[in-house]
Amino acid sequence: MTDSSPTEHPTRRSRRPRPRRRATIASVFGEILLTVGVLTLLYVSWHTWIGDAIVQSEQHAAAQALAEEWANEAPETPGPSETPAPDATAEPEGPAAIPVLGEQSHGDVFGIMKVPRFGSNWQFKIASGITRPDILDRGEIGHYPDTAMPGAVGNTAYAAHRWTSGAPFDPIDRLVIGDAIVVQTKAGWYTYRFRSLEYVQETQVQVLLPVPNQPGVEADGRYLTLTSCAPKLNSLERIIAYAVFDEFTPTADGPPASLTAGVDA
Repeated sequence: MTDSSPTEHPTRRSRRPRPRRRATIASVFGEILLTVGVLTLLYVSWHTWIGDAIVQSEQHAAAQALAEEWANEAPETPGPSETPAPDATAEPEGPAAIPVLGEQSHGDVFGIMKVPRFGSNWQFKIASGITRPDILDRGEIGHYPDTAMPGAVGNTAYAAHRWTSGAPFDPIDRLVIGDAIVVQTKAGWYTYRFRSLEYVQETQVQVLLPVPNQPGVEADGRYLTLTSCAPKLNSLERIIAYAVFDEFTPTADGPPASLTAGVDA
């Protein structure tokens, strides 16, 4: 007969449950830092890619709608029968006067900027002023109010973000000498040609002078200046693009060749 005793199953031992590891201040702080890091990464990703893409799409659509509105309001070009006969005794006329808009109120949208180098769909509305909440942070391009209007003698200057809020000037460093920078208003298209790029300290406001970087010099030409932050994720410096006036095309004549010619995107 088999002897049954308390030692029948010697390998089975009652195991006491291990005590749960208590959270320490260091472990809790580490988890908080990890969570904050993940949220920060998601936030930056949203503003850098997803948010910018959404704002860009909205701005492109709004600019296109405004351009179509101006095109529909444009007067038709007179036909041959409506054109008065030239006076044989009259002196030859000089170049046609370039129309210039008057001073705009803060926040007024008066133009659209198009740069073929940045893509056929790249177009953003231009508003008067460079304040962030109501202009730049909405994805619009701001016009420095104390600078010339498009087509006027002097320097017409603009500012926009390079990241977040649609990042209108993100590709500014891709400009090539001779590239068209076109400002469209209700009157027509003002084409400027890119000439040079430089990086300056944020205090170097001479770039906005009537003749950029030439204090005390009276303007005798038409210039355009684009300004934005550099590098893209901070405001240590400013990236500046300079251009000179090329031509004006009235709305009634249709879009200028500068919007489509000479760009290998």
